Amino acid sequence: MKTSLKTTVITLGLMGISAFAGWKGNDFFHKDIESQIYTREAADHQTNDWGDLIIYTPEDGTSTYGTKNTLTAVAEIKPGQQIHPPHQHSGEEFIYILEGNGVWSMKGKEMPLKAGDMMYSEPWDWHGLTNTGSTTLKFFVMKWDNKGVRMPKQK
Repeated sequence: MKTSLKTTVITLGLMGISAFAGWKGNDFFHKDIESQIYTREAADHQTNDWGDLIIYTPEDGTSTYGTKNTLTAVAEIKPGQQIHPPHQHSGEEFIYILEGNGVWSMKGKEMPLKAGDMMYSEPWDWHGLTNTGSTTLKFFVMKWDNKGVRMPKQK
C-alpha cells in the first residue's frame, strides 16, 4: 500500500512539473467559460450527411484554466457512415462510445468498437472511427489543446 501511495505522489508531482514546463504567463490563467451546467436543449445541433453533432462547447473560443480550443460534443453517426476519414491534429482527444458498434482506426490499425469502449489519441496520432453497425453509433468526444505544455512534433 505504501508503494502505491508513493507512486501516486510521484506521478502527481511529475504531472504538475510537466504542466508548467512550457508556461506562458497570463495565458495560462485565461478562461472563457465558468462552472455551469450544459443542457442538450442549449447545445448547438448540427445535421450532416453522416448524422448529427450536438456541440456543448465549441472548439473555437472555448478555453479553461488548462486547455484551449476545447470541444465537447455528442456525435450520432448513421449506419455505414463516418464523420471524416482517419485524421490527425494538434489536440488531445477522448472518445467514449455511448451506443452502437463499428470500427476504430488507430495509427493505421483497425479494431472493433462497441458501447462502453473509449479511445485516447495523443497529438498527431492518426485516428478515426466508422459505424459498421445497423443502428446509430453515438459517442461523446472531448478534444483540446493544452496551455503551457510544449507541443510534440507532428508525426
